[in-house]
Amino acid sequence: MKKTPFILPILLLVLSVISCGKDDDGSDNPPTAYECETCPDQPAAKAAFDTNSGGIYKGIVIGSSGTIVLNINNDNSEVTAILTIDGDVINLTSTVAWTEGESYLAPFTGTYNGTDITVTFSVDATGENPVIVTSDIPGHPNAVFTIVKELSTMLVEGFEGTYSTTEPTSGTFNILLSRDINQWGGNARENGTNETTEISGSISNNVLIEDEGGQEVATLNGDVIDGESTDGDGYTLTVHGERTL
Repeated sequence: MKKTPFILPILLLVLSVISCGKDDDGSDNPPTAYECETCPDQPAAKAAFDTNSGGIYKGIVIGSSGTIVLNINNDNSEVTAILTIDGDVINLTSTVAWTEGESYLAPFTGTYNGTDITVTFSVDATGENPVIVTSDIPGHPNAVFTIVKELSTMLVEGFEGTYSTTEPTSGTFNILLSRDINQWGGNARENGTNETTEISGSISNNVLIEDEGGQEVATLNGDVIDGESTDGDGYTLTVHGERTL
């Protein structure tokens, strides 16, 4: 009597057990956590510009979602900016020269989907109050920017994410943070609206705590923020974001 027919079911069972013990990529290793491979781990800002209008400025964008990095003579060269929005990278330049000891106001121009765009940047002579004054980005008429000056001693990181509540509402949750000074801030916008809410707070033991009400919003773990909490109205807030800057 041949016993071959019994070998096949046993072999399939063994293969099934082995397969269940592996990841989808066929390895025995657990999946790795998200990491922003292009994000720096040290400030690009030069110490010579820490107290003036030159240097590096970083920002997050809502409408739809993105980041911006402005280089104001940080490398003793022309002023440039890199705007990333909805995954598209747009190189911007300005013809306005930077002068030490003076405030800086300049339009940055580039091309997006074949159309000219303009983002106008302003900052005080001391490097304080950096802001995008106006922006003309086709398809993004209600873009809102949050800009922070990076220092030679303070790395600024940008996170793009989402939030949802059991109210129910959901939307975009984009922030900048610095682990060097344990502070964070940015904007949230509910889906389907043009209303933007400023958010800010502190970081304690890798937990993001909102200034208003002292609510624990999320936990910072490497290049990821995740959290679930209950707000003052009893709704559950869920936040997830990943570092992109």
